[in-house]
Amino acid sequence: MRKNITLALTAGLLFVACGSDSESIKFDSKEKLGKSLFFDTNLSLGRNTACSTCHDPEHGFVDARFKNEGDNNPVFGALSVGDDGVSLGGRNAPTAAYAQFSPEFHYDANNSKYVGGQFHDGRASSLKFQAMGPPLDGAEMMMPDKASVVDRIKENPDYVKAFEKLYTATIFDDVNASYEAMGEVIAKFEKTEEFAPFDSKYDRFLKGDYNLTIDEELGMGLFFSEANTNCATCHQLKTLPESKGETFSNYEYHNIGTPKNLQALFVRNGNTLNIDHGIVSQADINDTALDGAIKVPTLRNIAITGPYMSNGVFKELRTVLEFYDHMGAGDRPNNPETSQPWGAPDVNETINWTDLRNTKELTDRKIDALEAFLKTLTDKRYEHLLEE
Repeated sequence: MRKNITLALTAGLLFVACGSDSESIKFDSKEKLGKSLFFDTNLSLGRNTACSTCHDPEHGFVDARFKNEGDNNPVFGALSVGDDGVSLGGRNAPTAAYAQFSPEFHYDANNSKYVGGQFHDGRASSLKFQAMGPPLDGAEMMMPDKASVVDRIKENPDYVKAFEKLYTATIFDDVNASYEAMGEVIAKFEKTEEFAPFDSKYDRFLKGDYNLTIDEELGMGLFFSEANTNCATCHQLKTLPESKGETFSNYEYHNIGTPKNLQALFVRNGNTLNIDHGIVSQADINDTALDGAIKVPTLRNIAITGPYMSNGVFKELRTVLEFYDHMGAGDRPNNPETSQPWGAPDVNETINWTDLRNTKELTDRKIDALEAFLKTLTDKRYEHLLEE
């Protein structure tokens, strides 16, 4: 009997010992570790800003902090506010939802076009390198260098255990390696289903679980019609009927003549002289034909992720549609939000008139229908925001 008790106790102690190591690792996968870092404000200088600050999961992974301030603070929202509460970023924060499907930045020799990457100008080749940018950005999280960020990570013993378990016991001996590991685990989290559920009304319609309204169906027909809107030229990755998992972007770069956001420029720079050269902002891209070209964004959750365009110049989705009609075959001389003529773009010489003008004039009825269809691209978790 005593021998059996001793064996049982020994087995129990072995069980505890074997289980204790895994239980002591709070973040036992790169995705879980990345999720915690995504929401961790301690990675910013003043410990006020996390990735989730400008990519709020409750609002389509965009910066929604000043969404409801309207005319009281029109610039905030168009540009994100840095960790110091004063500094402004240079562009509107793009959604992190579905960003995982943008391919690594590359030159497509078959089509003679640059494709993919992250940020509006593609300067980060992948999600990992995108995640490594904001902590060191002087207008975002404002940390002085990689070592300072790594030191903040090391303040959390659960992080230290996780990094050493998921990488190597010496991961923190190399600042560059540990900083890159931080970017990798955040990217792993951004590649989870939480960022790309594909459960919108449009997705449910494709599976036969939702019936489009008359307006939504008309809008879908217009959207995919090359004879009417030409939307799908840039905002379609796959071809019908193989549209399951469609992200509504071909991830190319185009200058569509978006008006400069003069108000935002003045507040940020004290003048309106700055020119956004888009993809040409990258040091190794010197193709003058692409001056001012911006990456085609996904249209997933577009109805709830305003303000719109890379500079946040438009508040309403309908304004974007009227702008496209103005640039195409329509007669819409004024911006409906300002009742003034549409403003001048950053770069006029390289506007992609070929695609913009390959359209037919849109009536108000058709614009209503297009807007109704675009609303069906809203993830189920955000559908309540359509009513706000």
